[in-house]
Amino acid sequence: METRPPRVDTDLLDLDDRRVRHPQRVAVSKNGMVATAHYRATEAGAEMLADGGNAVDAAVAAAFALGVCEPAASGLGGQTMMLIRHQESRRTFALDGSSRAPNRAAPESLAKRDRRRGYRATTVPSTPATLRYALERYGKLKLARVLEPAIRLAEQGVEVTPLQFALTKRDLKHLQAGNAATFFLREGVRPHPIGSILKQPVLAETLRRLAQKGIKDFYTGRIARIIHDDMLRNGGLIQKDDLAQIPRPIERRPVTCAFNGLRIFTFPPPGAGRTLVEMFNIHRQIPPAYRDFDTPKGAVALAEIIRRAFLDRQDRPFDPSFYPQVSHKRMLSDDYAKLAAKQVAKRLKVHGETTHLSVMDRLGNVVGLTQSIENVYGACVATPELGFLYNNYMSAFEYEDISHPYHMRPNAVPWASVAPTIVSRGKRPWLVIGSPGSERITSSIFQVIVRLRTQTPFAAVDAPRLHCSLKSVVAIEATRMRSDVLKALEQHGFQIDVRDPHSFYLGCVQLVLRERDEFTGVADPRRDGSAGGPTG
Repeated sequence: METRPPRVDTDLLDLDDRRVRHPQRVAVSKNGMVATAHYRATEAGAEMLADGGNAVDAAVAAAFALGVCEPAASGLGGQTMMLIRHQESRRTFALDGSSRAPNRAAPESLAKRDRRRGYRATTVPSTPATLRYALERYGKLKLARVLEPAIRLAEQGVEVTPLQFALTKRDLKHLQAGNAATFFLREGVRPHPIGSILKQPVLAETLRRLAQKGIKDFYTGRIARIIHDDMLRNGGLIQKDDLAQIPRPIERRPVTCAFNGLRIFTFPPPGAGRTLVEMFNIHRQIPPAYRDFDTPKGAVALAEIIRRAFLDRQDRPFDPSFYPQVSHKRMLSDDYAKLAAKQVAKRLKVHGETTHLSVMDRLGNVVGLTQSIENVYGACVATPELGFLYNNYMSAFEYEDISHPYHMRPNAVPWASVAPTIVSRGKRPWLVIGSPGSERITSSIFQVIVRLRTQTPFAAVDAPRLHCSLKSVVAIEATRMRSDVLKALEQHGFQIDVRDPHSFYLGCVQLVLRERDEFTGVADPRRDGSAGGPTG
C-alpha cells in the first residue's frame, strides 16, 4: 500500500551482530498457527490461541502488537483489511476497513506536498473501528485481554532490528521534519541503534485507555477530543465530526477463481484481488513451457502476466460499493483470460509501508489481515499526548479525473493494493496468505501459491521474486536467479532493476497452511517476521 518502499541495502544490516534476534521462520503446531511480520506480534497472537481465543482474537491481538513493533508500517492511525473464514457460519468474507477522507477534504485544498507528509496528509483512521468490529462479532475474548500484549510491548519496549534501523535511517529527514521524531529518534535526532530497546510509554497509555474505555473513546471520547485539538493546532483536516462518523468496516463478498484443483478467495475492490485472480486465470492458459518461473521463458512470462494484470486494473477501476452490481466482470472471466494469454504468448515469441499476518485455529477459523499507514512512517506526525503515527492515505486518491471511483472527495475511500487470500482444497481451508508491498502484493502472493505446487512452504516463500511495473521495469532478486534470466528479460524489452538478494521491496509473505490436523506457518525472511503456535 506504500507507493515505493525504500531500498534497504545489505551493507546497512549487520546480521552477525550478537544483539540481533533471529526469528523462527518456519513453525509447526497441532493447536493453530500465527505468522506475522514481527516475532513479538506472532507471540501475541499465539498467546491468544493458548488462552482459548480463536483465529480472530489472535489476529486482532497481533494487529495491535504490530502497531507497536512495526510503527513504520501500521498502527492506530492507519487502516486494516481482513479476509475471514468463519467456521460457525461457514462464511468466507472480506472486511473492508477502508479509512475515509475528512469532510473538509477537497482536491484544490491539498498541494502535492501536503498529501505526502504532515497533518493534512491523513485520512480518518479506521484500524481501531475495524479491529473492534471483528473482535466483537467473531472473536471470543474481550478487548482488554487482546490489548494486553500490545500494552506490555509499548511499556517494556521492543528490540530495534537491523531492518527498523535501516528504514529509520532512510526516512530520517522526514521524521526530523515532523513531530514524530520525539517518539522514534534518539534524543529526537538520530536512529536508535540496532539491539537497543525502543519504549513507547505514551502509546502504552493510549492503548490502556482503549482497554478501559473501549474503542468508542477513539472516535467520540477523550482521545477524539485530543485528536481534534491537535489537528486544529496544526492545520489538519480531521475534526470531531469526522471521527464521530466512525469508519465502520463493510462486509463484502470476496472475488474467487479456480486454480489447479484449488479455490482462491481474495479481496474485492477497493483491494487488488481482481488483479491476483487475473494472474491465475492467464497462467492457466499459457503454454506449459512458460510456467516455470526459474527458467528464462518462465521469468519472461511471469513479467508479462504481472504487467498485463496491472494494466487491466489501472484501466478498469471500480467503486467498491458499485462493484457487486457489475454483472460482467471482465477481468475475472475465463474468456478474457484466454484472450490475454494469447496476447502475452505473442509477446513471448517476439522478444506500496504495510504489514500482513495470517492465522488459523483448530476450529477451522481463518484470518488474513493486512494493515498500513501507507508510506514508511506514514505522515511522520503524531499527536504528542497519544503516541501513534498518522497515515498519509491522502496520497492514495486520484486528484485529476473526477469520474474516477477513487477521486478525492469528502468521505471517499482510498484505492488499496491489499489482497489477503484464503485457498480451499475441497470444502476445507488449506492456506491463508498475504503480503505488504503496494503493487508487489499480488505478484508476491501469486508467485508463492504457484510454487507451492512443487516446493515446500518455506522454499516457496524464500524463492527469488520479480515484479514488473506498468512501464515494463522488472525489479528482480537477480543474484538468486539463473544468469540467463536477465538476458531473456532484456531481449523482450524489459528494463532491469536489480534488487538485494532478499529484497524488502518485493513483499513479505506470511502464510499458514493446514494438512490434516497439523498447521505449518512460514514468515518471509525478507523482514522481521516469525511463525508460531501454541504448544501442548
